[in-house]
Amino acid sequence: MKILLLGKNGQVGWELQRSLAPLGELIALDRHSSQFCGDLTNLAGLAATVRAIRPDVIVNAAAYTAVDKAESEPELASTINAHAPEVLAREAAQIGAWLVHYSTDYVFDGGGSAPWVESDPTGPLSAYGSSKLEGERLIAQGCTRHLIFRTSWVYAARGGNFAKTMLRLAQERERLTVINDQMGAPSGADLLADTTAQVIRQVRLRDAQSESIAGIYHLVASGETTWFEYAKHVLGQAKLLQPAIQMKATEILPVPTSAFPTPAKRPHNSRLNTNKLQRTFGLTMPHWQAGVNRMLAEIL
Repeated sequence: MKILLLGKNGQVGWELQRSLAPLGELIALDRHSSQFCGDLTNLAGLAATVRAIRPDVIVNAAAYTAVDKAESEPELASTINAHAPEVLAREAAQIGAWLVHYSTDYVFDGGGSAPWVESDPTGPLSAYGSSKLEGERLIAQGCTRHLIFRTSWVYAARGGNFAKTMLRLAQERERLTVINDQMGAPSGADLLADTTAQVIRQVRLRDAQSESIAGIYHLVASGETTWFEYAKHVLGQAKLLQPAIQMKATEILPVPTSAFPTPAKRPHNSRLNTNKLQRTFGLTMPHWQAGVNRMLAEIL
């Protein structure tokens, strides 16, 4: 099996390089790659890359993720998050390849308190969410063999993340204020990558019957929390792992989303129901705390 990975140096892409390698020949690209085009703003170059490599599976881990900046750059967000995936879908269909793509809870309006299922009505609140939803639509329209994984609150040990920010601020400030009215499940890039590899392997083994399982799946860790409770867990776990760690912060205060105005609206309900994914592929999603604890043990 030949796999083309785009966005190899992002949080999820970096982990995918590890998880996909045992499945076959892996060609991993980013936007600076020279031999082949991995730049999602170069639509013609992307098409030429797929035609030249002729992969069995395309995994697109590249995206425009600057949520607030997308409000002032909607065209660029749309190019990367919608039109580039459209090109990949069209080219995948031409050669009979599978396209794996990542989307987001931002396609929903964040209302209610129940975890979103794949068939729920969408209603993005931001330019970013709209661009990701359009990408989903164009992929489904252009390629029968597609897997779209919606996820949320992604973190990785590599690069910046919420936990690292909280640890740094706790060592600089005596009081922290953290949002307490947004609900979701912190999900590790390693979990996304390992699940992706498991699914691709199953899809390839099922062969002729596999197209019936194409579509959208929600992929997050199990459980739920708020950013406030997430921060408390991070700082408490850090103390357990490194008792000598020095923290100035003596209190963490919960505040509403309105306390931190941003150009793009954030959904209050980012819960995603993963029953479809678990049932279809026989998988179990670990609790969010397990992944966060493992990440903290790695970085501390």
